[in-house]
Amino acid sequence: MQPINLADKLAQFSTHWDPKVVASYNDNDVMVVKFQGEFPFHKHDTTDDFFLVLEGQVTMDYEGAESVTFGPGELLIVPKGQVHRPRAETEAKVLLIEPAGEPNTGDSPQQAAPKDRI
Repeated sequence: MQPINLADKLAQFSTHWDPKVVASYNDNDVMVVKFQGEFPFHKHDTTDDFFLVLEGQVTMDYEGAESVTFGPGELLIVPKGQVHRPRAETEAKVLLIEPAGEPNTGDSPQQAAPKDRI
């Protein structure tokens, strides 16, 4: 029941595509992550994906649809089942919300990040 300073949490790590859990909310993980480069295309069959850009710019590429770029203060929801790939030319800082235990890689063969709590 104390505030969580997202800038302080983001300052604790320098890795990319490595979400860190900062809080739990109704069986969901609230995470911060740094994006740079591109993530593999993937989908989540049973859950939507929530992205809120805190700093920088993120482009979401979709299979069968136009890419969308969004920046600080903007959020984007990727519907469950939609094949997508986030990417960022320069480092972007993002807040994610996903059901606890949901692999960040979805159905991609890439190994999922461990989602450590900080």
